[in-house]
Amino acid sequence: MSFGFFRNLTKPRPAPVVEREHCVAGRTLPLKIVESDRARRLTLRIDSGGRGLRITVPPGLRRGEVEKFLDRHQDWLEQRLAKVPNRPQVRPGIKIPVRGVPHRIVHEPSKRGTVTLSRDERGPLMIVHGDRVHLPRRIADFLKREAKREIEALVVKHTGAVGKRAKAIRFKDTSSRWGSCTSEGNLSFSWRIMMAPRPVINYLVAHEVAHLKEMNHGPKFWKLCEQLCPDTERCKDWLKRNGGVLQAITFE
Repeated sequence: MSFGFFRNLTKPRPAPVVEREHCVAGRTLPLKIVESDRARRLTLRIDSGGRGLRITVPPGLRRGEVEKFLDRHQDWLEQRLAKVPNRPQVRPGIKIPVRGVPHRIVHEPSKRGTVTLSRDERGPLMIVHGDRVHLPRRIADFLKREAKREIEALVVKHTGAVGKRAKAIRFKDTSSRWGSCTSEGNLSFSWRIMMAPRPVINYLVAHEVAHLKEMNHGPKFWKLCEQLCPDTERCKDWLKRNGGVLQAITFE
């Protein structure tokens, strides 16, 4: 006896994913090949900051077709990647923005592993203590703590204004989006947004909180977003123009 009805209630199988590397424009980038039941053709995407490539393919497509597709789009990839900024790695001497203000990284190994903001006659400083090998991670952890503190306060402010509550607030290092809101009311934010100016941080939170009430990008959504953040258009444009630079910074 067949119980097809019950089989239909099972969760759909996850899309098969193949991970490899692909060389283009003098770079070796991680490449994900994702099979999707909804795909009718091959699509190619470059992750924000040029951190990787993703190809979505229809089910059952032969591997050779993927290789031909990559070959046909090699020139397109080279042109697009040439516009992506280099991926600077955080290290002593370079500057990293905190809330839009560039801070020069100074390594002081003599003290315990903490990060403090200061300034000298040359301008703002980010002083990182502890072993040099842990410096990138310590800076990333610092930005995560700052994001949690500032963004959670902004969520409280904006949810109070719209009369909705967030079920949960999460922080991630996403390459495809700066924030998200689920239908269950879960908000997610990229902690990298703490490198953007304060008004842009506020805009991102207002944008995702507005989705608690309007789960779309229609006129009502944008009207609500501008009520929460009058600088919506300016901040949205800033993130579009500068977001790739922030995504390109490596903390490894």
